[in-house]
Amino acid sequence: MNYAATPDARPIILPYRGVLPRIADDVFIAPGAVVVGDVEIGAGSSVWFGCVIRGDEESVRIGERVNLQDGTVIHVSGRKQGTVIGDDVTVGHKVLLHACTLETGSYVGMGAMVMDEAVVEGGAMLAGGALLTPRKVVRRGELWAGRPASLMRVIEPDEAAGLDRTAGLYADRAQHYINELGWRGS
Repeated sequence: MNYAATPDARPIILPYRGVLPRIADDVFIAPGAVVVGDVEIGAGSSVWFGCVIRGDEESVRIGERVNLQDGTVIHVSGRKQGTVIGDDVTVGHKVLLHACTLETGSYVGMGAMVMDEAVVEGGAMLAGGALLTPRKVVRRGELWAGRPASLMRVIEPDEAAGLDRTAGLYADRAQHYINELGWRGS
């Protein structure tokens, strides 16, 4: 990656046991973000300031147009469980994702935690601050909230449309940062 803004304004991208992250050319990774090991990030995605993605014991797979907002932490389990994130997923500020699955088109609100083997299906939402305990599943069209999280209600059609728009807005915002800072992908 070429960082024209300042020489010290860059993310930390490191190999682990000889495996270097694979990052699409147009991904925005903010200064101060850390990406380590067996991590793959798809086209149009963004990893914002202060995020940590660690694929050291298993893999982390992040799809296209995913936005991982500031302070998010993603890790895996030593029990052979990676973290998988589909396309067009929004992950709010300061989220913890650990050895879980976020399907295409899902949404996780600020400060939420998603634990081992839990799943947020496409078209589902986990509310800000929620704790999704191991092996729980948030089904399509459901909004879960609380600590521990449980079904709060069904998502209204206008809310579902808003979930879809957020991923696109963040993809556009990331492109603006790339253009303004003069950064190019690897």
